[in-house]
Amino acid sequence: MSLASSVSDIASRHLSVLPRETLAVFAPLWTEGEGDVRLLDGTLGLGGHTQALLEASPRVRVCGLDRDEEALALARQRLAPHGDRFRGFHICYSRFAEALDELGWDRLDGALLDIGVSSLQLDEAQRGFSFYGDGPLDMRMDQQSGRPSAWHWVNRESFDRLRDCIATLGEEPQAGRIARTIVEARQKDSIDTTAQLAALVERAYPPAWRAKARRHPATRTFQALRMAVNDELGELQAFLDAILGRLRVGGRLAVICFHSLEDRMVKQAMRHWAEGCRCPRHVMRCVCGHEPEVRILFKKPVQAGEDELARNLRASSAKLRAAEKIAEAATAGSESPCA
Repeated sequence: MSLASSVSDIASRHLSVLPRETLAVFAPLWTEGEGDVRLLDGTLGLGGHTQALLEASPRVRVCGLDRDEEALALARQRLAPHGDRFRGFHICYSRFAEALDELGWDRLDGALLDIGVSSLQLDEAQRGFSFYGDGPLDMRMDQQSGRPSAWHWVNRESFDRLRDCIATLGEEPQAGRIARTIVEARQKDSIDTTAQLAALVERAYPPAWRAKARRHPATRTFQALRMAVNDELGELQAFLDAILGRLRVGGRLAVICFHSLEDRMVKQAMRHWAEGCRCPRHVMRCVCGHEPEVRILFKKPVQAGEDELARNLRASSAKLRAAEKIAEAATAGSESPCA
């Protein structure tokens, strides 16, 4: 199969989540004003969202980032017809500023994150993300990163770290039993494949829990290990700490999350940015002078409708939050109303 045909095949199988809703967030950027609209797609994947953005208006320019070299190569092929309106970078999205600096983009009109595992990663057993096909315990989104793989976590980390990882990132109530089963098994022989790990987790589950489970018992454990291997919460926090400073006033940020911890981080960040006064409650009159920096676009996160869920079950846990920047943050030298 040629690269071009493989791009076409993967694009037909990979459905971007909440595509219409995502376009609606950014549409005011190109329906108003004139000139280039500079957008960042921090989690390019196979380029579905970016393709839709580029097709929406000839004014759109997209800087796309991905730490998965295979996904980036396929996305570049898919988006080649758009010429220099798209530029792709092999870099994690927490380091987006490096890509913007290389392009000479001081400010962005919009930024998008779709935080999840791509179909490409899930469907290839050799990547080790899924227990539905047997493959090596890898789970690294960037296999050249030098970061420890899932094999290291399963075979080398202490019981306490393994338990805490599965409990926190996987929100798994059986984390202790699972970690103990893994540690006991690896004392006899190393755990090398996804099938081995999935079988151990299933064995650790109490029979009554297995009988009632709607998903495979290993689902949360695999999710936790993937998030730990790729430092996904650290990536998101670093991005949230920096992105508002590169958005212009009137610029928009959209984030699609599939995990409750990530969604909570995004919700709290946006609420913090949207706050006015941040004085302690016991202060009778505002002395901080803080003004809201963003306007939150949706009171509740947008989720997939019945039509999309009928086409794409992977959209069932997706939540879209968005905000518009309305003011620059006050500088350290700005005057306080009490000065």
